[in-house]
Amino acid sequence: MFHVQSTDKVAIVPQLRHFHASAACCKVQSGRYKITPKRDRPLTYEMANPPHFIAHRKSWNSWDTTTLLDGQRAAETAVEDVFIRRFVTGTWHDQFCSEIIIKRQHNLIRIAGIIKQGIAVRKMYFLIGYTEELLSNWLQCPVKLELQTVENKESTIFKYI
Repeated sequence: MFHVQSTDKVAIVPQLRHFHASAACCKVQSGRYKITPKRDRPLTYEMANPPHFIAHRKSWNSWDTTTLLDGQRAAETAVEDVFIRRFVTGTWHDQFCSEIIIKRQHNLIRIAGIIKQGIAVRKMYFLIGYTEELLSNWLQCPVKLELQTVENKESTIFKYI
């Protein structure tokens, strides 16, 4: 309560408190894809699993042992991951059908993904060696590419929503 003073008397004005609540339908959900009216949005396996299943269904996508020693390189790891994803996307232009998965184990970085079969074998082996060699020199640790091929991008569709 607070007091309001006037010239002739003191008035006590009660402090009003209100409870505000929002409806359950206003709940925001992140990391989930909205269902389209025609159910024609394709999702891959990684996209189809919501974030709370990462530890159960997607644990092989989240291997990161850089935080074992007091987490000293958290910022550097995040910047390196962004750099790796951009470099690989630019080098393998329009070839990846899935997300680029970065697995860090001790000082080894393994980059995994699914690519289309549309390029020649010699060009594919050149790009693998080129990517591994340049990233190894820049990041000062061994980098290994683990790629699988599919005939077309529609082969990676897990479900439609």
